[in-house]
Amino acid sequence: MSLHASPSSNAFVPDETNTRLLRDAFGRFATGVTIVTAATDDGVAAITANSFSSVSLTPPLVLWSPDKNSRRFAHFASATHYAVHVLATDQNDLCWAVAKDVHALNDHDLQLNAEGVPVLENCLARFECTKTAVYEGGDHVIMLGQVNRAEMREEGDPLAFFRGQVGSFTAH
Repeated sequence: MSLHASPSSNAFVPDETNTRLLRDAFGRFATGVTIVTAATDDGVAAITANSFSSVSLTPPLVLWSPDKNSRRFAHFASATHYAVHVLATDQNDLCWAVAKDVHALNDHDLQLNAEGVPVLENCLARFECTKTAVYEGGDHVIMLGQVNRAEMREEGDPLAFFRGQVGSFTAH
């Protein structure tokens, strides 16, 4: 197996003229799909995000990276608590509803956690967090949160994001 570029590869140096190529290259990394929720004066604010990762077991930390230019950014920048919900394939419609509308969950009967954050039920996993740090990351920020509580479902396949599309992943 050769480690050199194949004839069908597209090598480039990322710059402001080829951000679409860089976005496409980033999209070659398959990720899970999450919905992050926070409480606001207008109800629940929600955003779909695939920029989520575990960071530490002790203390329990996770991160996610919202776009600073997003109209939703202010809701999450000002929130001290939020919940990250890892979606299952049967939550595809919910994923798209939130992607289209920051307040798409306002008409859902959501429970509030101990910190007043609206939480979704029946996700593959849920992490209820306290924001502990925010780091600059170019046109995004890296939000670090300590996990106060976690919940997971025993069955279900994850909703996955790859090459700009959502689909499913089934473990063998």
